[in-house]
Amino acid sequence: MTGSDFLRLQPSTAPARGRTAWLAAQLRTAISDGTLGAGTRVPPSRELAEELTFSRGVVVEAYRRLTEEGLLVTNRGAGTRIADVVTRSVPSSGASDTPEPDGVRHLSEGVPDLSAFPRAAWLQAERRVLTTATSRELGYADPQGTPELRRELSGWLARSRGVTVAPERIIITAGVTGALSLIAQVMRAHGVSTCAIEDPGADGNRRILKHWLDRLQPVPVDDEGIDVAALAATDARAVLTTPAHQFPTGAVLSAARRRDLVVWAEHRDGIIIEDDYDSEYRYDRTPVAALHSAAPDRILHVSSLSKVLAPALRIGWLVAPDAWHADLVRTRWATDLGSPALPQLALADLIRSGALERQIRRLRRRHRERRDAAVAAVREHLPGARIEGIAAGLHLLVLLPDRVDDAALAERAAAAGIHVKPLSAYRSTPGAPGLVIGYGPHSEARLASAIAVIGRLL
Repeated sequence: MTGSDFLRLQPSTAPARGRTAWLAAQLRTAISDGTLGAGTRVPPSRELAEELTFSRGVVVEAYRRLTEEGLLVTNRGAGTRIADVVTRSVPSSGASDTPEPDGVRHLSEGVPDLSAFPRAAWLQAERRVLTTATSRELGYADPQGTPELRRELSGWLARSRGVTVAPERIIITAGVTGALSLIAQVMRAHGVSTCAIEDPGADGNRRILKHWLDRLQPVPVDDEGIDVAALAATDARAVLTTPAHQFPTGAVLSAARRRDLVVWAEHRDGIIIEDDYDSEYRYDRTPVAALHSAAPDRILHVSSLSKVLAPALRIGWLVAPDAWHADLVRTRWATDLGSPALPQLALADLIRSGALERQIRRLRRRHRERRDAAVAAVREHLPGARIEGIAAGLHLLVLLPDRVDDAALAERAAAAGIHVKPLSAYRSTPGAPGLVIGYGPHSEARLASAIAVIGRLL
């Protein structure tokens, strides 16, 4: 057959690679614009596969993705149907938090595939919480977070990151930025108003610390992570670092640098703020353990699940040395009495049920495929460019030939409908040119075409 009567799907328009993503996108669009209303039955996977001349696995996987997103429901004996919780705000591709004009592609941020948010699992968790929540749980929460979430996080951090910490030592925050705001305020109270930061480094972290502190001192990063010798040459007593996967260089802090950094903190009477960035996504081997266990009395460990679930949840956590804990909890209370309790309870349920770890495994597979596609496209369309960093995370750092002005190239790309960040935007001091390409929200075909455009401009 040349196509399917269902939605008038034409397999000839599907890319040779990425058929699953193509089919899922067609269904999302039909759900979003109301073509497929709540309760509408979709064809059996075997039947649709035959009509499209696809393998059945392509259709099964597309249906599975949409079921995880809460857009489809399967009832034994009644087939698979459009969920009754669907609204017109369903994302069509997960490519951006806001609708994009036709032809515009945003490769500028390292965000996950937000269309893969586990809507069905989250709704089930919320229902269980609302059914069983006690009067205590519906009252004012402990400013450092609900006991239920801190208990579940304690076990999960030990299993996944090697961070062994009692629940009462965990402080729930409004994401990593909320944690950094708390830390910076308490740092000032402890007489520390200067912080060293990685150069290049995440712009958001830099702006948060700059808001609260008097001075930031950039420290260079190489393929072993932050340069501890250069750090020691500053007068800073605090440093923010991303040991698991540095943004944007993609470096992992080497074992030698880890030891040197702890020695620096002990000799300087300093503190290390560990942003456990991208620790969930390592594609070639098991991620390195968190730095925290090397010196728990010197390290403030911060992280969140923004790259696994969604930034909109605004849930992160902070583990601090004993000398800092009470001051951080008081500051959390004085700021806003703590984070909303119901989302915390739902997240605790997601961890307890195993749904969170299943979500991480699914996204790890999906993001690995997209990284592979981005790498292949860079090698094909950007000759002379070099990919830096390990196989991890949600972005590539592509170093360009020295003659290239990366900011000017990014401007030309934006004019062509491709939004991508130049490496110079993340630098405090001059350095080699490059582009930071986020691949998390984009299909393989979308990535290939966007990178081909950049290649023509280069």
